[in-house]
Formats: sequence, C-alpha cells, structure tokens
Amino acid sequence: MPGDRPAEGRGEGSSLLADLRSLPNRISVRLRLTVLYGALFFLAGMLLLFVTYLLLRSVLDSVFPAGTGIRYPDGSYISSEAIRDLAMRRMLIRSLLALLGVGIIAVVMGYFVADRALSPLQRVTATARRLSESTLHERIALDGPEDEIKELADTFDAMLARLGDAFDAQRRFVGNASHELRTPLAINRTLLEVALTDPEVSDDLRTVGRTLLANNARHERLIEGLLLLARSERELTTRTPVDLSEVAATVLTNLERREQPNEVTVHRELTSGTTLGDPVLLEHLVGNLVDNAIKHNSDGGEVWVRTGVLTGYATVQVENTGPVVPAYEIERLFEPFRRLNADRLESAKGAGLGLSIVRSVVVAHRGRVYAAPRQGGGLVITVRLPLT
Repeated sequence: MPGDRPAEGRGEGSSLLADLRSLPNRISVRLRLTVLYGALFFLAGMLLLFVTYLLLRSVLDSVFPAGTGIRYPDGSYISSEAIRDLAMRRMLIRSLLALLGVGIIAVVMGYFVADRALSPLQRVTATARRLSESTLHERIALDGPEDEIKELADTFDAMLARLGDAFDAQRRFVGNASHELRTPLAINRTLLEVALTDPEVSDDLRTVGRTLLANNARHERLIEGLLLLARSERELTTRTPVDLSEVAATVLTNLERREQPNEVTVHRELTSGTTLGDPVLLEHLVGNLVDNAIKHNSDGGEVWVRTGVLTGYATVQVENTGPVVPAYEIERLFEPFRRLNADRLESAKGAGLGLSIVRSVVVAHRGRVYAAPRQGGGLVITVRLPLT
C-alpha cells in the first residue's frame, strides 16, 4: 500500500546504515592497518602537495611580477600570469599522478608491513589453537621488546600456567582418591571370597555374598578406569615408535583367552601403521575400542578391527554390529559415565569410561577420533594418529 512505502524505505535505509556500521568489524586487522596506512600516506601527500603548491606560487610571483611577460622572436607575447597558471597547472597534474603511483606502491608495502607487525599475534593464535588439556605445558615465550604484543603473550603464558596447575590438581585428586579407594575394595573382595569358601554358609548368605562380590568387582573396574583416565590426560612422558598392527594383534590375542559376555565374530584386517606414543596407553586405547564393540553388540554379531595408514595418518578403526545408534547421541558417548539409552546407575556393560579414555589417549597423542553410525546398526570408530 502507498502508506507502507515510506516505512519500507526507512527499513531499507536503516538496514544499509547498519551494514555500513558493521563493515569495520568484518574486515581483518591486517586489512584495516593497510587501509589506515594508505589513508595516512595519501593525507600526508596531499598536505605536502598543498604546501608545495603555495611555495611554488610564491616563487613564481617573485620571479614573474605582475605586468611583465616574455616576447618571442616571432613577435608572440605571453604574460607572466599565463606563465604562472601554466606552470602551476602542469605541476599540479604531474604531482597528483606521482602521488597516485607512489601511493599504490606504499599501500602494497603497507600490506606486507602489517603482516610483519602482526606475525607475533599470529604465533599467539596458532599456539592457542594447538593447545589442549594435554599440551598446557607449552608456552609462547615471545622474544622482543617490552611492548603491548609481548605483554599479551606473557599474559597468555601466565594463564596457561594457571590452567595447567588447575588440571594437574584435578588429575592428582582423581588419582589419589582412586588409589585410596582401591585398598578397601581389595579388602572387601578378599573377605567376601573367604566367606564364600566356608561350607557352613547358608544359601541366602551365599547369594548375598555373590551379589556383593559382583558389585565390588564393578567398583574395582570403575576405580581402574578412573586411574587410567587420569593417567591418559597427562602429558606423555614416553614416546616410542609403536606399530598399531602389533598393538591390535596383542589385544585380540588376549581377547581370545577371556570369556566374552556374548558370542561375536572378530575379523582382523591389520596392516602396519607406526606412530610415536606410549605403548601401554595405546594398548588400552585399542582394548577399550574392541571391548566396547563386543559389549554393545548382539549375539552372533560381528566386529572388524582394521589398522594401517590412511591419508598420512596411522589409523585404527573398529566397526561393530549392534543396536542402531542415533547420530545425535554419538558425541555424548565420549563423555564420562555416558551410555546409550541408559542412566548413570546402570553398569552391567561397564563403568561408562571406555570411550572417554579413548578420547583422552588420542588427545594426549595429538590425534583425532571420529565416530559414525553404521548402516544397519552399530558404530564405526576411527582413530587417526600422527605418523613417526
């Protein structure tokens, strides 16, 4: 309607004004510094050109006073005013062209100078992007004069030190608490086992004892998982070449000697893929992946264990059949004490720390872990670690 057009025009105008106001926030610092440098150069050049124009005009007025001129041999005559105007016009045009050419060169040089000036900030950004819980010991340690950029880098280093101390304190608490809990659990297990060997124990007490013994075993597995999780989140102290195919073969060999909760068929597809890391932690990583694939499988299901080199990374992949896993639930499975379609109290299939330990070990080795639903049910988990 006609009455709505002014409002529509005002809306478009305010939107354009808002876009123009937000434009500086969408331009990089490097480009902003370049534009600022170029603008200052052209401003200074114009000011210098204006001063030169005034000085040259003053000189020409003194050399060619009013009323004088030049008469050529052919009889033609040119006045001093015409000489001054011609000289000033040519000087102005050529000076503007020179300013434009030198200004373009200055802007290009300013772009590279800005990049050079921002390189310490790029180092800070790269370090911040690379750091994780297991690499908080790294520091920027920026060298140079005591300027604003070095102050920023030193502040960032101090923050990393405080974060590292906080994480270390948390890990020490978990480790110490877990160690303290292992002793009473071991005593309880021993007492229950001794009591169950007594032939005079009634059937009711024997049933209660077996239930308590099973609960005690689950608590011991939980404590062992917490200890392993605390250890895997620390910075690695051992880095040796480890072939993932050998690790997987060892895990599968040990698996054949243990009784499994359900019957599954395990397929091996092992080729060499060597990375630098802690062999014990890597064995726990593969072991947890395989145990998780078996526990959360169905009777008569299948598990595929693959190792090798994929796109420049040492890779281990474990694929299993089983119940359908929604894609939105996958990320939560890597959180401690999380299980698919279960609450925190259910522990029949483990303590819920397996994939948390896997992620911590992968992060400690500066790798990546990916999980995806398998078509038809189950999961496909892929771990990629840097090659040696």
